[in-house]
Amino acid sequence: MTELLDRLERYYDAVPRAGARAEEHGPLTLFVREGVGWPFYARPAPAADGGPVGRADVDRVRARQRELGVPESFEWIAETSPGLREAARASGLAVHEHPLMVLDPLAPPPLPPELPAGVGVRTLGPGDPALPSALTVPHLAFAQPGTAIGTAGRAELAAALPLHAAPGLVATAEARVRAGLTVHAAAVEGGTALCAGQYNPVGEVCEIVGVGTLPSARRRGLALAVTGALVADARERGLTTVFLSAGDEDVARIYARLGFRRVGTALIAEPPAH
Repeated sequence: MTELLDRLERYYDAVPRAGARAEEHGPLTLFVREGVGWPFYARPAPAADGGPVGRADVDRVRARQRELGVPESFEWIAETSPGLREAARASGLAVHEHPLMVLDPLAPPPLPPELPAGVGVRTLGPGDPALPSALTVPHLAFAQPGTAIGTAGRAELAAALPLHAAPGLVATAEARVRAGLTVHAAAVEGGTALCAGQYNPVGEVCEIVGVGTLPSARRRGLALAVTGALVADARERGLTTVFLSAGDEDVARIYARLGFRRVGTALIAEPPAH
């Protein structure tokens, strides 16, 4: 298990470097996004270069994040950096736990899902007309977290497209796809993505991230279908370690149906909501 978690730690340190600059702050590394896209986070430096993290270290990085105008966000694996939880709390951050799950390499391929009529699941290449909505729908999903059917629907998705799928954002996403840095998949109905997610390969490892369903389209099996499509694509490309962080225990049980098993706890620290 230690070797597996170390592999995930190396991935977490490597994957942001394709789109961010890394600032070293003692035992912490702050990744700062270069260009457009999701903002990054701070996390423990590789073990050989880091050391124990204290409140002063967290305070110093938070001050730098405020100076840069980026979110005061930290992400790490609980089992490999046990002291960071208390340091983050002492700094005034709220710490959220998420099941960290790895795909069992012996798990059978996911069965083709039964989808609602008119919905298809596919990976999205450059120029795919569903890509703009696929970039947008996770933002609406994460704004209304959970698995319950929500209020945001197609009208809200259309209204959010100019913000989250501006031409520069779409061009960046397409460039990453062409370079093999990101694979997108979506459940598409009538040319619009109702659920979307992605993975970012580094060597033989990838993390499935950003799987989100339009709140009004939940409870239709779309997230499971999109995750299954990403799993199948990763396996076809020869990736040997496929992992993800589940939103909560209920979501973890859904991913277990695809062969994911819990190996640890992913932690995210951020200022508490007011």
